[in-house]
Amino acid sequence: MQVRRLVSRPVLVAAAAGTGSVLGAVGGSVAAAAYFARRVITPDELQPDDVEILRHDAETVTFSVTPETVVPGRYGVWLDGGAGHARVGEIVDADPASVTRRLVAVDRGAIDTGPARWNQYYFWDRPSVSLGVPDEDVAILSDVGPLPGWVVRRVDGTSGSDWAVLVHGRGARKEETLRAVPVLREAGWTSLVTAYRNDRDAPRGPDGRYNLGLSEWRDVEAAMGYAVSHGARRILLLGWSMGGAIVLQALDRSPLSDYVVGVALDSPVIDWGVVLRHHGRLHRVPGPLVRVATDLMGSRRTRRLVGVHEPIDVARTDWVARAGELRSPMLIIASGGDDFVPIGPAVALAGRRPDLVRLERWDRARHCREWNYDPDRWERVLRDFVHGFDERR
Repeated sequence: MQVRRLVSRPVLVAAAAGTGSVLGAVGGSVAAAAYFARRVITPDELQPDDVEILRHDAETVTFSVTPETVVPGRYGVWLDGGAGHARVGEIVDADPASVTRRLVAVDRGAIDTGPARWNQYYFWDRPSVSLGVPDEDVAILSDVGPLPGWVVRRVDGTSGSDWAVLVHGRGARKEETLRAVPVLREAGWTSLVTAYRNDRDAPRGPDGRYNLGLSEWRDVEAAMGYAVSHGARRILLLGWSMGGAIVLQALDRSPLSDYVVGVALDSPVIDWGVVLRHHGRLHRVPGPLVRVATDLMGSRRTRRLVGVHEPIDVARTDWVARAGELRSPMLIIASGGDDFVPIGPAVALAGRRPDLVRLERWDRARHCREWNYDPDRWERVLRDFVHGFDERR
C-alpha cells in the first residue's frame, strides 16, 4: 500500500478557524474533516521520484539517505520516469548522507545519476517477465466492468482445483503480489493476480474513490467466481495492506467464501479506524477531526461531502471486534517497524483467535516489506501455511 502525507496541519487549522465565529469554526471543522477523508480515499494519480542516485558502477548503486534506502533487504528502482528498472540488494557501505547497495540487475533501460523512484515490490513486470514463468492475461468481469488479471498455473501446466486469489494494497500494483507466486506454484496452486476498481489499469468505481474494502470486495468475489468457473474447488485468499481489508470483506460477504480454505495477509488493515487515527496523530490532525471524518464517510446524508457513492462504515472493518465471526484459518505477516499500518490490531486479533490466526511478526521491516527484508523466512512461512491444507485433505 502506498500512503502519502494525508493533510498538512496548517490547512486544517485554517479551515477549522473559519471566520472566527462559533458557526464558522464548526463549518470549518467539517470542511477540514471532509478534506482529510477525501485524502484517505482518493487514489494517488502521481508517482513522483522519491530517491536520488548519487553514483553507480558495475556492481553497486549509491543513493541519498531516505527512510527507504537505509533498510536492509532487496528492492527495485524505477529509472527514467518508469521506463527503466534496476534491482538492488544488500547494503555494502553507508555514511550520514549516502547508502551504497549491491546492484543485482538492470532489467531494462540504463542507470544514471539523478532522481529515481523506489520500488518496494522488487518485481517490475508481469510474471513471465519478472519471474520467468508462463502466465496469461485474463479479464475478470465485475459490476464495474472487466478487470485485468494474470493467471499463473502450477508447475505441471494445468490449473487444477486449488486456486489462490492475490490482492494488492492501496495505490499499489499487481506486481506487489508476485513474491507469493513461486511458492504457490511449486505447492500446486494456480495463482490469479487480480486488479480491482480504481486501479490505474482497471475501471473506475461509481465514485472513483477507495471504499476501504467495502465495495472492492465485489471485485475479489468476481475473481473467486472466475476461479470457480475454471475448476477451483479450494480457494486461498492472499491480501497485502488494504488488500487484506478487501479480502476480509469478501470472506464475510460473498457466498463464494464457502470455497475458501485459508487466508494469508501481509501487513493487513485489520481495523481502518486504528489506521485513520494513526495517520491523524502522525500528521498532527486533531482527534476530533478524524472522528468527524469517519462519521462523514459513514453517513448516508453526508457521504457526498467526501465524494463517496455508498457510505463507508468504518466499524465494519474492525476485525478485532468481529473476531468471533471468522471461520477460516489465517496467516498474518506483520512488522513492528510498519509506520503505515500499526501492528496492534494484528496482534490483538491473533490473541483473540489463537485457534484460527497464526501471527508471524517481523521487527524492523517497513510496510509490506517483510519479504524484502527476509525473503527466505517469508517464503518458508507461506510454504508451511499452504502445505498445511494438503495435510488436512
